[in-house]
Amino acid sequence: MNQVVFIELINPFKDKVFRLAKRLLTSTEEAEDATQEVMVKLWNKKDNLGTYNNVEAVAMTMTKNYCLDQLKSKRADNLKIVHNNFTDREPQLDKKLEDSDSLEWVEKIISQLPEQLQILIQLRDVEQYEFDEIAKIVNMNETAIRVALSRARKKIRESMINTHRYGIK
Repeated sequence: MNQVVFIELINPFKDKVFRLAKRLLTSTEEAEDATQEVMVKLWNKKDNLGTYNNVEAVAMTMTKNYCLDQLKSKRADNLKIVHNNFTDREPQLDKKLEDSDSLEWVEKIISQLPEQLQILIQLRDVEQYEFDEIAKIVNMNETAIRVALSRARKKIRESMINTHRYGIK
């Protein structure tokens, strides 16, 4: 496999690799490093990539594992989720403030979930992967993923309702 073919193969999902790394590592610089590391590993395996059914799933799994290794080795207790991947169509200022506040609360609630649930929410709700793709990446069966996501979303929803009901800030 030459460089052009390799680039054509990885181009469709390289941004997803970066976003997952950014979600897990929070630092743009660390996410760029992680993305580059995964791309180098894929390049080193370029002659064997044809044996995989889904190279994107392999890349996402490599990214997840690399990021988790980085977190464990450096700062396992400092995991924080930051979400900046949304577009804004210039709503009113009060709507912007309300959205910002809600997003902060959701991020805070998600950051209190177990690491595995954070990854599942990132892959399904942010990256919009299908359940079969997520199953390959995280090595879980689809039913377990659906149940875990349902429970995580219920916790998030209940926390948001309780926050707004009692005016907790």
